[in-house]
Amino acid sequence: MANYEVPPKILEKYVPYKTELDFWNGRCYASLVGFQFLETQVLGIKFPFHTNFDEVNLRFYVRYNDNGEWKRGVVFIKEIVPKAMITFVANTLYKENYATHPCKHEIKATDNQLFVKYSWKSDSGWNHIEVEAENATEPIHVGSEEEFITEHYWGYAGYSANKTNEYQVQHSRWNVHRVKNSQILCNFEELYGQDFAFLKDTSPTSVLLAEGSEVAVFKGKVII
Repeated sequence: MANYEVPPKILEKYVPYKTELDFWNGRCYASLVGFQFLETQVLGIKFPFHTNFDEVNLRFYVRYNDNGEWKRGVVFIKEIVPKAMITFVANTLYKENYATHPCKHEIKATDNQLFVKYSWKSDSGWNHIEVEAENATEPIHVGSEEEFITEHYWGYAGYSANKTNEYQVQHSRWNVHRVKNSQILCNFEELYGQDFAFLKDTSPTSVLLAEGSEVAVFKGKVII
């Protein structure tokens, strides 16, 4: 997870109906995230050749006041996966903005070191995010930037100008690896539009490597 501080005015037009930008210590973030889906099931069914695959997404953070309860969630600018059927199902069920591109990953582990690289191809060539980290994990500290980035358990997508799709995401609290080095090569403008072109020449405020866990994504509902 490469986390960038972003001017709120850039994200305002992407904020779904009835949600608002979520801030940490006065900062507004967008994150470039690479990870693996493993043993994936949809409605309890494993579909052949669609259970293990990579995803890379660009997301930002919002919150929604549900009758006095603040729900903290994410909004995806775009989610990239390697298979067209995944794109079709996700865009249909959750009203997200999935796109299909070639993807690959590389993971190497030794006793002390861990190397992780996610790559995805656009028209101009291959993009990637990679880290070198300690193999051991440590807990995420309460009140930290790491906690803010990882502890969002709702997804929101703009259904229309006055409707928002909401769905719950459930997983255990993650541990993280201490990142020692990182490298990002991404044509943000080509993949995500002119609004995000500036990220190509912007250094992230932090780069996280999380251990991951089992994740459940529940059926969505429409907020009106």
